[in-house]
Amino acid sequence: MPSLIRFLSLAATLAVSSAVTISEINGKQFLSPLNGQTVTNVSGIITAKGPDGLWIRSTTPDRDARTSESIYVFGRTFGANLTVGDSIVVGGKVLEYRSNKDYIYLTELSAPVLVQKVSSGNAAKPLVIGKDTSDPPTEQFSKLDGGDVFAVPNNVSQISVANPVLEPKKYGLDFWEALTGELVTVRKPRAIAKPNSFGDTWVVGDWKVSGKNGRGGLTMTKKDANPETIIIGSPLDGTANPKNTKLGDTLSEITGIVTYAFGFYRILPTTAIKVTNSATPLLPSATKLLSNGKCDGLTFGAYNVENLAPTSAHMGAIASHIVDYLKSPDVMFLQEVQDDNGPTNDAIVSANLTLTTLIQAIATAGGPTYAFASIDPVDDKDGGQPGGNIRVAYLYKPSLVRLYKPNAGSSIESTEVLAGPTLKYNPGRIDPTNAAWTASRKPLVAQWEVITKNGKGAGRFFTVDVHFGSKGGSSSIQGDARPPVNGGVADRLAQATLTANFVKSILDQDKNARIITAGDFNEFTFVQPLTTYTSISKLQDLDAVAGVKDVERYTYLFDMSSQQLDHMFVSKALTKKAKYEHVHINTWVEFAAQISDHDPSVAQLDVCA
Repeated sequence: MPSLIRFLSLAATLAVSSAVTISEINGKQFLSPLNGQTVTNVSGIITAKGPDGLWIRSTTPDRDARTSESIYVFGRTFGANLTVGDSIVVGGKVLEYRSNKDYIYLTELSAPVLVQKVSSGNAAKPLVIGKDTSDPPTEQFSKLDGGDVFAVPNNVSQISVANPVLEPKKYGLDFWEALTGELVTVRKPRAIAKPNSFGDTWVVGDWKVSGKNGRGGLTMTKKDANPETIIIGSPLDGTANPKNTKLGDTLSEITGIVTYAFGFYRILPTTAIKVTNSATPLLPSATKLLSNGKCDGLTFGAYNVENLAPTSAHMGAIASHIVDYLKSPDVMFLQEVQDDNGPTNDAIVSANLTLTTLIQAIATAGGPTYAFASIDPVDDKDGGQPGGNIRVAYLYKPSLVRLYKPNAGSSIESTEVLAGPTLKYNPGRIDPTNAAWTASRKPLVAQWEVITKNGKGAGRFFTVDVHFGSKGGSSSIQGDARPPVNGGVADRLAQATLTANFVKSILDQDKNARIITAGDFNEFTFVQPLTTYTSISKLQDLDAVAGVKDVERYTYLFDMSSQQLDHMFVSKALTKKAKYEHVHINTWVEFAAQISDHDPSVAQLDVCA
């Protein structure tokens, strides 16, 4: 019996740690070395209060940049009679909390007990990021990413399992983890994205950044997805952040608490964000790439028109964008064209009404009267909004270009490359029954010729309009999985391989064939599906061909980055004198004013034979 008593006494001693510091609780890794233990006599000064608890900063800091000197004390009724500046001694249980298995754990002190209130009125001076701390790292998120946050395969390691020692000067996740619980200040903040529905807004401060574009955002580039950014969450005083903040807006100084929630490190500001200035001009200029009406100067536009149906409220605005900003390209590559009754989930798959309504709206806006080319999908087999039957489609000027020997295929017929080269079905779909296209749009291939003044054909060329599978199912770039899960990447790889091999079969017959592939690839040029695509097809990224700066290659805003999902790739025969522009009509405006979640693009190419 005495042995048993001694054993129980030892176990109790091990489960309770007395007079530990906050830095000892947080430790030098993501997970606390005291996780699950009850601690007592933890001293700290209250730096902020929230609806469910408060934050305290250690009175005995250890000067190690890897260990945060602050911690969240979770307790909805705890601290009702305490205020910011109070010096307290508290006890509780160390807990690692996350609301979703895909998130990173947050270290907190739960079930708190107030041991003593020592004093009041103590200064709660915030740490200025980049001054009282190092600058946030600008390229790598975690050592577990192996140097590439976009590497395939994904999710080969998890922070919650590996629990690496923090290196805050090297890795973005480590930097913010080492500051969790701290009261900090962001000087000269700038919005780098639009806020979400809660007003949460991604910002950078006056520290060093990489990838800055001309509008003030940070563009995602190879191996760099901007870990130096931070999202500003819900204000602690109950006010609300504005929801009309725009890309590049300058903001007043922000002070708040660093924490982790909903898959991201964030700062909870003491009060709401204030916009002090906006980038100018408010809207971009129209494209300078104009058609000369001949084969050596045709223009090609590409636009994801976001679930466009005949009754869509944004129908007129899409038409105006095509006319006023893209200057009515000779051929338009469209994505997300819905069927004739939109998201009504019935057997209707035709988009004739949708496309003719758009054509009429373009004419009303002062543009040409286009013709269209499209193939209806099988009902409910192409993904997208249920019932919408989205598909890709072309608009074209029938007085200038026409389909070469038109012979449209059906939704399930696969076009092939015949001697010439020509197409078995024109327009036609690429292997539409292949499992790679399950619940995804099928590319639409077409062969065209330019109509000369005497009515004859010249300048023959091919186009492939694509909308690869979505990134649905991706994990947070600041989540537990490392590298993060890139949802649908295997599907896009299969789709890219099929499409690239089709393009290759054209070039195998004619190395000088003029081929343009464009649309929403749902992927970045430096990630495996598209590196495979260009490797097999030998097509060239038109951004690179036209000399568009890396930081200006964006058509979409997501999380902290300006990024590019929409691309145009061309064969070598089209690279001479090629020009290309992205028209940022949707990324520059506030959320309520955007017409699509994608920017359109326009190219000018010489397709003469």
